[in-house]
Amino acid sequence: MANKPVKITETILRDAHQSLIATRMTTDTMLPIIEKMDKVGYHSLEAWGGATFDACLRFLNEDPWERLRKIKDKAKNTKLQMLFRGQNILGYRHYADDVVEYFVQKSIANGIDIIRIFDALNDVRNLQTAINATKKEGGHVQAAISYTISPVHNIEYFVKLAKEYENCGADSICIKDMAGLLIPYEAEKLVKELKKEVKVPIQLHTHYTSGVAAMTYLKAIEAGVDVVDCALSPLALGTSQPPTEPLVKSLEGTEYDTGINLDALTEIADYFKPLREEYLSSGLLNTKVLGVDINTLKYQVPGGMLSNLVSQLKQQNAEDKFEEVLKEIPRVREDLGWLPLVTPTSQIVGTQAVLNVLMGERYKMVSKETKGVVKGEYGKTPVEIDKEFAKKIIGDEPQITCRPADLIKPELETIKEQCKQYIEQDEDVLSYALFDNVATKFFEQRQAAKYKVDTNILDKENKVYPV
Repeated sequence: MANKPVKITETILRDAHQSLIATRMTTDTMLPIIEKMDKVGYHSLEAWGGATFDACLRFLNEDPWERLRKIKDKAKNTKLQMLFRGQNILGYRHYADDVVEYFVQKSIANGIDIIRIFDALNDVRNLQTAINATKKEGGHVQAAISYTISPVHNIEYFVKLAKEYENCGADSICIKDMAGLLIPYEAEKLVKELKKEVKVPIQLHTHYTSGVAAMTYLKAIEAGVDVVDCALSPLALGTSQPPTEPLVKSLEGTEYDTGINLDALTEIADYFKPLREEYLSSGLLNTKVLGVDINTLKYQVPGGMLSNLVSQLKQQNAEDKFEEVLKEIPRVREDLGWLPLVTPTSQIVGTQAVLNVLMGERYKMVSKETKGVVKGEYGKTPVEIDKEFAKKIIGDEPQITCRPADLIKPELETIKEQCKQYIEQDEDVLSYALFDNVATKFFEQRQAAKYKVDTNILDKENKVYPV
């Protein structure tokens, strides 16, 4: 049998620390080890996108663009990869096409090679602008399927979606299992069907939350998956990805051999081990996120969503309603067109389920976001929402049937005007576009650091000069 070496995308610079320590790893922490990581022979380093952009500005007082450039400077041989939320970019609303296009252009100009693009509803229309922009800039488009389980989300559904992505210009397809719901034999079936029906490479991304991820990878690899996402062991397992080193060793000497040197990985893991201890002792890494949460599979609800529900119910002194809320979640999902449960839809469905239970009457109180889903503000739901139900939720308000972003006027020039006093690089406009208040605070701190007042260099008019 011909060799089918499996490739690995390393997530420790992005999703691993996003999942375990709320994206708090600093650029200075990453930089000393990147040159060694660059020599390993990874398929790619996932190093940007997702929540890293927001966290850099909000919590670390760092410029995310500067982080990307510094990583690129150290990683000369390995492709850099990012996660991109379709029309939401890295923010929490839909942006105008001109902002999406400019963000893609600047991401690739600053060092990104592969853009993994997904949409919470798997609405292809919400990916198209980002796909076209990535192709135009010469980047690799990886279109991602938001994997979930429901009566309509079956292998046939996912294969059809993958074919649509391929027709839209995807260079590869990612099965993005954000909740750790994909079990081993289901993964084998799904990968086999995808390999039959689409010509582009297939990548698999999952989380260890439910405890099955390593077994899932093995069955997917045997079925022909091309690339899997792993995290080096110090920041693997729990709500992160399966560990890189054990998979490399398990495949050694087989037809799937990754070709990666285990000693090289061990040396890099040794760099991160003391950091893990630091994160644990500071409380940044909570041992709760390192365990297996079998309720994820039992209720088909992401682990993070379960903890949010407990927190919401605690605040209302209604923890005894937990089981009732869990039973209500699939009912709300069905009413809302069987949404996949990923940010922001997991929060929307969870909150509405809590409201339905606590109010003692379903939809007596309806959140603004639930109304938004019914109205079509987020895109097309996997199943059309029942008309009678829609009337109950939004009355006679018209539903949006076009791509939601078609209703957003070009906004880039307006944004440039709003933040012109802070601009030191083109990319600052995009930081402001996504996180205006957070970016403004960062810009002000940056200016304050740059223009320290030194009485020796004040002239008669009290002008301040850069130190």
